[in-house]
Amino acid sequence: MAKDVEHLVVAIDGPAGSGKSTVSKLVAKSLGLLYIDTGAMYRALTLKALRSGIDLDDADAVTALARSTRIDLKEEGGSLRVYLDGEDVSLDIRTPELTNKVKHVARIPSVRAEMVKQQRAIGERSGAVLEGRDIGTVVFPDAKFKFYLDADVEERARRRYKELVEANQKVEFEDIKKDVLLRDESDMKRDVGALKKAADAIFVDTTHLSVEEVVNRLLSYIR
Repeated sequence: MAKDVEHLVVAIDGPAGSGKSTVSKLVAKSLGLLYIDTGAMYRALTLKALRSGIDLDDADAVTALARSTRIDLKEEGGSLRVYLDGEDVSLDIRTPELTNKVKHVARIPSVRAEMVKQQRAIGERSGAVLEGRDIGTVVFPDAKFKFYLDADVEERARRRYKELVEANQKVEFEDIKKDVLLRDESDMKRDVGALKKAADAIFVDTTHLSVEEVVNRLLSYIR
């Protein structure tokens, strides 16, 4: 990693389907930084809670679970793999059913505090590109570079639909669009870690931009 980007933290926020995951991975790769998908951490914890039969509204139980869970994010073969206590759950955490349940876990203040602690430790140790919904406002409010990506809902739903179809999941476009709208509302209205553009974040509308164009735009600011 180049000396001038060591310990550099790049915060990329935005709603589902805005392109932040793909863009963040490529920006991280270009800069030689670690990529952290914070949303995947909440998804993995939600999966474990469901498997354990824990009530997702039981804040104490879910928090205790978070403190005893190991979540690792690794880049393998050009894609991010998510490991839950050593098990690869990369596909298990992307189902529409689980997506609709993540909000219950993500809105628990003590769970978010635990996750933020882990995310900050990683970022401060080696520098990283982090993507989520509250990176620039809560996790790293002092990040040197902050971006907020968005796109119109039709385009975001189309991207999500394509992603699920390619993962061999049987889904309907209109159902995906409804899920995206519901997720937006839930993310923006939750009491802690709500989806919001940081006042000093650079806004990028990705609706009509290719992934390469978005990546180059972000890198032009950083470099």
